Amino acid sequence: MLSQEQCEACRADAPLLSETEISELMPEVDGWEVINEASQQRLHRVFKFGDFEQALAAAQRVGEYADQVDHHPRLVIEWGSLAVTWWSHKIGGMHRNDFICAARSSELVKL
Repeated sequence: MLSQEQCEACRADAPLLSETEISELMPEVDGWEVINEASQQRLHRVFKFGDFEQALAAAQRVGEYADQVDHHPRLVIEWGSLAVTWWSHKIGGMHRNDFICAARSSELVKL
């Protein structure tokens, strides 16, 4: 289960995930999609809420987790929604860590 794995520091020379590896991991992050942005693949999901306060609280939980593992996503908070995008800045694309963090984010948002 990805959400139980540890996110470990990614080296600058770590390989990007292959298309096969991405395809194998996608079923473990239900609701997430791969987007292409700035010529990089990234994991993205928008979570919906009943108001701004709930979206802000979810962003806080994801942000605290990100700080604990020293791997930081883009968080965009709007009324009733939180958009989360994970990718590994050092390697300019996706690493297994991004899937681990996406899976954990999904759990944290549901709290």
